[in-house]
Amino acid sequence: MSGLIQLSVLQLQTMLSAQEAPASLLLLDVREPWEAALASIQPSSTASAASLLMPMGEVTARWQELDPQQPIVCYCHHGMRSLQVVAFLQRQGFDSVYNLAGGIDAWSSEADGSVPRY
Repeated sequence: MSGLIQLSVLQLQTMLSAQEAPASLLLLDVREPWEAALASIQPSSTASAASLLMPMGEVTARWQELDPQQPIVCYCHHGMRSLQVVAFLQRQGFDSVYNLAGGIDAWSSEADGSVPRY
């Protein structure tokens, strides 16, 4: 099992670029639905990535919906909840799971200013 892996906004942008995206990258949003309604990371239409909202409080009941072979990037508001989810998924045998350092807030300030900050 690998250690906790933090991805910077720049690293995620690179992964989402058309040339670099893993075949089935999953952006796992572990915030609450009201937060996701305010702001979210939207992969470009050319990126081979999917998005899924699974609030942190539901992960222990729903984690089996996820594919342990699929690369997963977890994110939340500032990166703390998603870091806990990454640790949990690693304990369940997920090897390619990453945390977006700084969360959606960092994404908004460093990558996509059109994403509202809250």
